Amino acid sequence: MEKSLALIVDDEPALLETMTLMLIRSGLAVETALSITEAKAKLSRHRFDLCFTDMRLGDGSGVDLVAHINKEHPDVPVAMITAYGNVDAAVHALKAGAFDFVSKPIDLGQLRNLVQSALNLRKQTLAEKAAKLAEAQLADRSGDKAPGKASEGAEPSLLGESEPMIEVRSKIAKLARSQAPVHISGESGVGKELAACAVHQQSPRSSGAFIPVNCGAIPTELMESEFFGHKRGSFTGASSDKDGLFKAANGGTLFLDEIAELPMHMQVKLLRVLQEKSVRPIGANAETPVDVRLLSATHKDLSKLVDAGLFRQDLYYRINVIELKMPPLRNRGSDIALLAEYFLARLAKEWGIAKPSLAESALLELGRYEFPGNVRELLHNIHDAQERRCTNKNID
Repeated sequence: MEKSLALIVDDEPALLETMTLMLIRSGLAVETALSITEAKAKLSRHRFDLCFTDMRLGDGSGVDLVAHINKEHPDVPVAMITAYGNVDAAVHALKAGAFDFVSKPIDLGQLRNLVQSALNLRKQTLAEKAAKLAEAQLADRSGDKAPGKASEGAEPSLLGESEPMIEVRSKIAKLARSQAPVHISGESGVGKELAACAVHQQSPRSSGAFIPVNCGAIPTELMESEFFGHKRGSFTGASSDKDGLFKAANGGTLFLDEIAELPMHMQVKLLRVLQEKSVRPIGANAETPVDVRLLSATHKDLSKLVDAGLFRQDLYYRINVIELKMPPLRNRGSDIALLAEYFLARLAKEWGIAKPSLAESALLELGRYEFPGNVRELLHNIHDAQERRCTNKNID
């Protein structure tokens, strides 16, 4: 079987040699370049499966090369090589479109995890392109457009044909291809967890675990153990070793809902995990590498919390690499009827009854309502109304 081909771009010969050996040990074939100019030339001649580039190069910035690859070779995932502890450089690279980053000195285990994720992404990208091509050819032969699949299999909060929801689904499809942290903002009830799940399901990590966590539901004194795990005997009540949430999400996605509820000491620890890509269980002598993509959400305005000194600015900068704004239901009123029909069909199936229908007057009333609780409130109202209807029938 032909080996996957990687390109390493760095003007330090020693690092080039080290990374080349590491990637060869990981089963890849390797090409190297000492400058952006040389890298562009090799990219034009070879079909690379992934690329690594240093931030600072003799003839420019690695960020410029990331932008070039995203434009001219969009099928090639590119990772940035950053200096140890340089959070700003990592965030800058991710915002520019880098798939991920790796810090010096490079850890072989972390590098292998990154390579596997990058190759999975490239395989997924090529499969999607082939599927779209086949769909377009089918449409040409049939003389009509292929059936749209925007809402097929979608969860309730991602249903809808309004412009805001079309934009949300389009953005999810794009950001699912990155390893960058995503912060999902929006009011309560708009479907932030469902959006996070959609990001995971469309990403190369879809075969891994999706672990949703409500940060506000974990007692402060248990947070470190819940997130990072602990060793037996490390504190009173620790009768056995325990893997934390990061370990449970290894190879997959960890979704931290209501991240604004994290106390300051946990914000510091979370920032370190994001930078070092490793955790240290309570009572352990060494850190354990973890391969986790972090998604977060809150209904609060994090920027205002930063200004008030209630949320660390460096952590905010690190988790908000990409922001996904979920629209409130009042801004997508044309979707209310579609959502209502979905919920009625679901309730009918759950309760084993014929699907009820909404009167025209009821639809008009729903369209005029502001829905401060958004989609969750719509579901609650329909559930409540149907329950009252069934109860009244029983009384009669």
